[in-house]
Amino acid sequence: MALGLIEVFGYTTAIVVADAAAKAGNVTIVNIDNNKPAAGDAAEVPLVMVVKMEGEVADVEMAVEAGKKEAESRNLYITSHVIARQEDSTHVLATLSKAGKDRLRMPKK
Repeated sequence: MALGLIEVFGYTTAIVVADAAAKAGNVTIVNIDNNKPAAGDAAEVPLVMVVKMEGEVADVEMAVEAGKKEAESRNLYITSHVIARQEDSTHVLATLSKAGKDRLRMPKK
């Protein structure tokens, strides 16, 4: 199982990126997490979001690329990464969320 991560500015961007990613590859969005950087109040968009997805390597790569393009088109892309074979404890970390009880709980495809 591969893990894809896309970091963007803004909640709406994260939702749109997750949607684009899910449509591009057979992936499951496992979490959308947030982080407010120390100097976040000074930023144009003070909320950093990370969209986390899992699936087969090729699907995750396609999904991350589609999500990245969506964020770039809005000038709100930060970074992305694909872990081709995540270790079991990495999966656990991917499902953790700063949002706590509000974390995303999507049914598996």
